[in-house]
Amino acid sequence: MAKELKGKLTGVVYDHTNKPLSGITVALEPDMRRALTDSRGVFGIEGLYAGTYTLKISAIGFGTHVQEVVIEEGKKNTVTIRLTRKDASLNEVSVTGVQSNPDNFIDMARTAMPATVITRKEIEQMGSRRLDEVLKEQTGLAIVNDIGAGNRAVGLQMQGFDSGYTMIMIDGQPMVGRNSGNLDLSRITVSNIERIEIIKGASACLFGSEALAGVINIVTRKNISAPQALAALRYGSFNVLDATLEGETPFAGKKGSIYLSGNYYKTDGFNSNPYLKEGKTAPPFDSYSFQGRGRYELTEISSLNFNGRYASRHSVNNQSYGVQPSKDVMDEHDLNGSVALNQNFRNGTKLRTQYYLTRYETGQDVTDLNSGIVMPGSRFKQYLHRVEVQGSHQFFGALSLTGGIGGAYELLDNAYYRGKKDMSNYFAYGQADWQLSQQLNMTAGARYDYHDKYGAKISPGIGLRYQPIEKLTLRAAIGTGFKTPNFQQLYMVFTNVQTGYTVFGSEEFWRELNALQEAGKIVSVYPAATQIGNLRPERSVSYSGGFVFNPFNSLKLDVNVFYNDMKNFINAEAVAQKTNSQQIFSYVNVAKAYTAGTEIGLSWKASKTLSLSAGYQLLYAVDKGVVDSIKNGTGLYANIYDGVSPLPRRSTRADYFGMSNRSRHMANLKLSYEHVKTGLTGSLRVNYRSKYGFTENNSANRFIDTYDTFVPSYFLFNVAVQKTLYHKHLQLQLSADNLMNYRDQLMPGQQGRAIIAGISWRFFKD
Repeated sequence: MAKELKGKLTGVVYDHTNKPLSGITVALEPDMRRALTDSRGVFGIEGLYAGTYTLKISAIGFGTHVQEVVIEEGKKNTVTIRLTRKDASLNEVSVTGVQSNPDNFIDMARTAMPATVITRKEIEQMGSRRLDEVLKEQTGLAIVNDIGAGNRAVGLQMQGFDSGYTMIMIDGQPMVGRNSGNLDLSRITVSNIERIEIIKGASACLFGSEALAGVINIVTRKNISAPQALAALRYGSFNVLDATLEGETPFAGKKGSIYLSGNYYKTDGFNSNPYLKEGKTAPPFDSYSFQGRGRYELTEISSLNFNGRYASRHSVNNQSYGVQPSKDVMDEHDLNGSVALNQNFRNGTKLRTQYYLTRYETGQDVTDLNSGIVMPGSRFKQYLHRVEVQGSHQFFGALSLTGGIGGAYELLDNAYYRGKKDMSNYFAYGQADWQLSQQLNMTAGARYDYHDKYGAKISPGIGLRYQPIEKLTLRAAIGTGFKTPNFQQLYMVFTNVQTGYTVFGSEEFWRELNALQEAGKIVSVYPAATQIGNLRPERSVSYSGGFVFNPFNSLKLDVNVFYNDMKNFINAEAVAQKTNSQQIFSYVNVAKAYTAGTEIGLSWKASKTLSLSAGYQLLYAVDKGVVDSIKNGTGLYANIYDGVSPLPRRSTRADYFGMSNRSRHMANLKLSYEHVKTGLTGSLRVNYRSKYGFTENNSANRFIDTYDTFVPSYFLFNVAVQKTLYHKHLQLQLSADNLMNYRDQLMPGQQGRAIIAGISWRFFKD
């Protein structure tokens, strides 16, 4: 019997400028064979039976390419493919839509949990300057203030989780430097951001601790194919000055490339509190940030990549409440750097070996302006060393595997934490993306973590996508997550020099409490103190399900329902009172909680120039301990004071509003205009947030009820207009944030009306 000869298909994929495109998926139907293009844009599929096939390529930012190819026995068919942009007339300088990322082989758009991407184009249309300004307009995200931790503690809330539960990454590597769990996103400029990837839901199966709520990954500029540069300047309200210089070029015959950028940003701050005589609720600051990327091809299959970022911020805030005027000075320094060896083997295997270092340093002093006494505030250095090896391979076109192994060492040098403290973590993870059939796709992953203080944890996750018809995609996912206690919760020994309250980490609590008792500074110790011991890691399970419906090419409806169940929740509790009437706080595993809700997104391309998008989130954030106490009529939450009667009454479930600082309803609306021929673009955005609990007004209840203090519901209106001239070299921009000048003293991070004008010039060959 004669041996059957099979054929082979090879090809090269270019963009509209004849640049080879790497990381593009080429699909061959009906056999469901797939291949990825390498760094030269080349792909190959072997072992094909003779016949006619349909070749299909879909890449973000490009139109779908479909063509028929004929395979003959024992022969090779070679094709050349040039993808066209969705709007070829845009003639962008750089390719920004391709999702191939040399810094991380994990495809954010194909993880088990729901994911979205904010593109460079969207960021520019918003006229935003800092990262927090971009994220606060996204569905399911809220920028929140932690007043108890100081006016600089501004963080991101996702699906009802506090800020400490969302991992913030730059080019796939985690950032450090949090204040009471909040990582202040206003310290990050958007000038060099290519796109922002958002995963909602427990993602510890891939990214580890701090990812209970999800992940924000900031991807900086890449894909350098031609020399170009940019100079931009913006100025406006609150004396905001934002200046950017950036440039990029290939070299050595395009074997290498380099990108450099610098940004200077200053603001006079702003005051949202009419009772504050001097100073600002958001302090004035000036900051510098520098970013550099380099890449060099060592061989046809390997390249060396460098990435570095340095940012500093200096702020001075004079404030007075009429009694004790003070000057608050704070300096921050943030350094990130990495070196990686990337290898793309001819069989489709990709390997990345990387070392990453981040260092965050802050120093703060508060001066009593009446006495001249300097009271040292927060002062620490935090280091994170991380080594990781990551690989990926595609099998038979239908199965893609990504995995990694590595370790991280974290060191904190803090005067409050009794010297240096360190932690180590070792991890391994894997994710499989399997096209089970033409309609069904499965993504499954798991991560193993070994923490030197908390032992081993395994976090699995799985997601399914099913497309019963071309215009409808159904999805469902389950993800698990865990979070180990941080340095603050374990080791903090801190007394606020202005107000007098004290915070002890659980590991230091009994030693420090005994010392205060011996000094005669303790009035009483509360029963809750008996619960303080060894903190356990927090665990969560996230469930999500939904669908995407495209009844027309111009209309898209995206619905997602989520439920996040948490246990061993770490909570700050008042555990003792000092002789100065101030309290001592520490941390205990006492609460079980859940967040649940629905997110709805709608986008409509009304015409070639006009598009509309809207988003809505319904959220319930519930402490199960409060609900159980109310139902049983026992414990801390069994009774309630209504503010009228001197005696308490029995609490009911209807009395409990939910966890503080969380709105039941959030919505956004965006109207975008783009006229390519005239170079005129603009956007009008409206953001709504319903009322949320701020603090207890009748503190004996110890939960948020209708008699407590709330931040009322509000709308924010933002508008931006851009005009490009001289073949897209020159751009003029005018933006107005918070157009109606809404402010509230309970929202110290919400600025008033800000009108900003900008001009930029792009240097590139026409």
